[in-house]
Amino acid sequence: MELEMDIEDWPAGDWEALAERAADAASQVVESLANPRLVTSLLFTSDARIHELNRDWRQRDKPTNVLSFPMLERTDLVHLDPDGPPEMLGDIALAYETCAREAEEKGVPLEHHASHLIVHGLLHLAGYDHEISDADAEEMEALEVKALALLDIGNPYSDHETP
Repeated sequence: MELEMDIEDWPAGDWEALAERAADAASQVVESLANPRLVTSLLFTSDARIHELNRDWRQRDKPTNVLSFPMLERTDLVHLDPDGPPEMLGDIALAYETCAREAEEKGVPLEHHASHLIVHGLLHLAGYDHEISDADAEEMEALEVKALALLDIGNPYSDHETP
């Protein structure tokens, strides 16, 4: 999977490398994400911008930590031939202030929380949804925990908070 990244309103850091590692881990636990044709845009931005996106596209008038905008149906993704032109998987946006606050509240490094949210967003793009049912939430959480373990990041759900 290729990541197209735009970093604005985040502190200095190697966010590109962090995102590449998170995407690689997600691809290891969800085979369909490993398709070389996939392209995902990733925006590191501010709460103000996330608030706008959430209001305009989700009719939720508040900031949030991560937004995902899938462009492929899960069945299309699963059956996507690895040969062919690039295929847009979707867009992910991360809000700096919310991510930083949540990381501090959880007592984890911002880099770990951002990695978790990128994995979480990629799973949404792959068709997973924790809001459908408890079983779907458990499946998604298990995949996240597995991907994060590949990054040497502990289980973010030990206190059962959902991103």
